[in-house]
Amino acid sequence: MKGKIIIISAPSGCGKSTIINALLERGEIDMQFSISATNRPPREGEQHGVNYYFLTDDEFRNYISQDAFVEYEEVYPGRFYGTLKSEISRITDEGHNVILDIDVKGGVNVKRMFGEKAISIFIEPPSVETLRQRLVNRATDPEDAINQRVAKAEYEISFAPEFDVTVINDDLQEAISQVDSVIKGFIAS
Repeated sequence: MKGKIIIISAPSGCGKSTIINALLERGEIDMQFSISATNRPPREGEQHGVNYYFLTDDEFRNYISQDAFVEYEEVYPGRFYGTLKSEISRITDEGHNVILDIDVKGGVNVKRMFGEKAISIFIEPPSVETLRQRLVNRATDPEDAINQRVAKAEYEISFAPEFDVTVINDDLQEAISQVDSVIKGFIAS
């Protein structure tokens, strides 16, 4: 039996990756993380086929022209990220469920593409101001980058109604439990 597709999307700073990593570490759900493709160079310690599939600009554009992605996005000018169809098939054909950590527009598109074979979960901050404070507390971005992320988050939150389930992450452990419960229910159906 083929595995199912679990889509997790959220604005930056809402805890999406933390929730996914917590569920993967628990190991209670048979799911494998989908490795995304990008045309950015690897950062120190990153490996091709482990952290990302690192592609050249030409390779990425070639895959786009071949319709090889379930979704892709030009996140910044000239900087692409996407999910290869072959990655989804590799995992689901082996009977495992696949979990996708993708941007909001990508999440909507993948759900549209796979319909009932997929569940889409939107992680939402308790408020935009809480999100701003989380990004400030991270201390990884200058103020102008935080302002850009917050503006983008306000736009992305408008997509929440297009997802199957919305989980508000105002308490991380509760959000992890809610997402866990939703995924287990979907897989059992």
